Amino acid sequence: MNDQVDTMSAFAVAIDEETASVNDTAADVIFRVADLEVHYGEFRAVREVTLDIHDNEITAFIGPSGCGKSTVLRCFNRMNDLIPIARVGGTVEYRGIDLYSPEVNAVEVRRRVGMVFQRANPFPKSIYDNVAYGPRLSGVKRKSDLDEAVERSLRSAALWDEVKDRLKASGLGLSGGQQQRLCIARAIAVEPEVLLMDEPCSALDPIATARIEDLMQEIKTQYTIVIVTHNMQQAARASDRTAFFTTEVNSESDRRTGVLVEYDITKRMFSTPSDERTEAYVTGRFG
Repeated sequence: MNDQVDTMSAFAVAIDEETASVNDTAADVIFRVADLEVHYGEFRAVREVTLDIHDNEITAFIGPSGCGKSTVLRCFNRMNDLIPIARVGGTVEYRGIDLYSPEVNAVEVRRRVGMVFQRANPFPKSIYDNVAYGPRLSGVKRKSDLDEAVERSLRSAALWDEVKDRLKASGLGLSGGQQQRLCIARAIAVEPEVLLMDEPCSALDPIATARIEDLMQEIKTQYTIVIVTHNMQQAARASDRTAFFTTEVNSESDRRTGVLVEYDITKRMFSTPSDERTEAYVTGRFG
């Protein structure tokens, strides 16, 4: 146990030192990905992904179903580690630290790189206990500190005014959009640096979707956000940069592998893409 704590502390110190050295640079690179590929057993799901994710920006991953968007997203906080047959190759660096180095502890990675899933998944607990869950796991015990963390997180998720008078009520009693914002509050309660969002609006109505998009714009000064979306209009509206993925078919096995086609500033991607496959997708001619 002590070895694990030491490893986590060493990783945290290394990251903090690196952060301090680059804070004065605009749009710093927070993730540097080179030649990333992911296998599930013998199946190569994604190959040849190289891109940089910039700090305090919203990056959108778009592309047809099965092209590896979510698989790549999960590499940023080592969620693929939880799949026994998954194997990650290439390089994923977080502020200059190799995330897949044997010395790096995945628990500390996930504290710094939070995740919000496609479907809202509040715990069967009160609104308060949902948000306080992470800080309690991190060792916060004083009620005043927990109260502060809960209010701060709910305010950041634009939910405080809607729930402040019913914090003891079940999180499962909230609307779909409120539940998703509760999950965002829960993710940011442990003060991560990055939020990964895997199709967070796919089950929401347009009004709730707009609230999530507005929220992303409000909090991107505090967090780096990477979002997977099937909604090209959402990517165009909400993101600073966009990565377009597609699939290539192996003629011998008929198996599909995801590839990164193009990665650019969003306005340029949607107005003058450099690859004809991107143009075909964003104009609706395929996908």
